[in-house]
Amino acid sequence: MTASGFDVLCIGNAIVDVIARVEEDFVSRHRLVKGSMNLIDEARAEELYADMGQAIELSGGSAGNTAAGVASLGGRAAYFGKVRADQLGAIFRHDMRAQGVAFDTAPASDGPATARSFILVTPDSERTMNTYLGACVNFTIADVDRNAVEAAQITYMEGYLWDRPEAKEAFKLAARIARAAGRKTSITLSDSFCVERHRDSFLDLIRNDIDIVFANEAEIKSLYQTQNFDGAVKAVAADCPIAVVTRSEKGCVVVNGSEVHAIPAHPVSRIVDVTGAGDLFAAGFLHGFTNGRTLYESARLGSMAAAEVISHIGARPEVSLRAHAEGLGLL
Repeated sequence: MTASGFDVLCIGNAIVDVIARVEEDFVSRHRLVKGSMNLIDEARAEELYADMGQAIELSGGSAGNTAAGVASLGGRAAYFGKVRADQLGAIFRHDMRAQGVAFDTAPASDGPATARSFILVTPDSERTMNTYLGACVNFTIADVDRNAVEAAQITYMEGYLWDRPEAKEAFKLAARIARAAGRKTSITLSDSFCVERHRDSFLDLIRNDIDIVFANEAEIKSLYQTQNFDGAVKAVAADCPIAVVTRSEKGCVVVNGSEVHAIPAHPVSRIVDVTGAGDLFAAGFLHGFTNGRTLYESARLGSMAAAEVISHIGARPEVSLRAHAEGLGLL
């Protein structure tokens, strides 16, 4: 990877999304927790796929979506993630590079197949994710390119990585390298169920190694084990220099010490699929932040990017986010 300088380096599970519209009874019939991300094995993946009906396959993965969003905004994005040297792995690599993201993590020559996430979209546009991690389990400290980390203004990591010990260690190594180089680190908590699994270690990481934390309302409440939103925001403000908390149609709250910004949601005419909303919000915010925008301006960019992605199927932009932002006077 040519480390000539990046705005944002994203680290995450390299996953191909398999998206299908389903009825409510599909979710209950398969005993799924609606709105959650469930880790599944290969047998379960085959079972769901056989019952899904017509689907759309798109390169995804939380941090991969964020990297694609940064690139669409005109930012310099890089990505670390593990795929297998198979058909889906080749598709994922091609898609990332075609979107302008530097992606040079070596593919695995053996072991599990490239990861895939079955994203089930119910009529209310809520998505339930069932993820077979596959080759993601092979992402280790050997895949952390020190030069790329040192060259990135911000290294951004997805909380889902915490589910695998090897990936967790790679995540922590990248954070140490970034901070030693005077760079910033960021994490998204990813999912309230992920927070439940890793609350203590997330809190330790946020308090000691993270400069910017992203969460939605459910995740931040889960992190601090409270139903009081204001109390959770006050707690995270004491634990991390910058916290960005999204609240769907209520917009978002950005806290920086005693400084609090409430930003309204960007208007959207029709919500089609909320997959990737948080990922693209992070992309917009990080692009603004790494290009000298204020916290308020950065959050507005995030809100705009999230609004674009929920207006269509799929978790990556369908238009140039930079051109869209310029047309709205946000860039």
